[in-house]
Amino acid sequence: MSSKPKIKKKTTTVSPELKAQKNEEAMIAGILEGSPDGIGVAVIRLECGCRKMAAVDSKGEPASKVIIYRDEAESICEACKQDNGAFARVVTQFIHWKKPLPDGATRMKIEAKVLGSYTSH
Repeated sequence: MSSKPKIKKKTTTVSPELKAQKNEEAMIAGILEGSPDGIGVAVIRLECGCRKMAAVDSKGEPASKVIIYRDEAESICEACKQDNGAFARVVTQFIHWKKPLPDGATRMKIEAKVLGSYTSH
């Protein structure tokens, strides 16, 4: 009786960071798909791991409702439930632009309106 050599299945482990990035990209795509006037999605990452997102239009106005979510959780964290994702807890914020991208001046104007402008001292 001859036995076949066992073939090991290659298992790949996905890092939590990569998984979170893929989930975030899927949320961005969904928001843009549901927002025909949206030219980008404002993404605000909070220190607790929750994220706030909303589509923006070509004038920097909201093109969707603000969505707050947390990866692999049934709901957002208690801190976000209390303060709605306060600015003091923001760790990263940016706009993910839909292609074709608006020109640089338009992007800067919208970013300043949506995310605020920073001055260095």
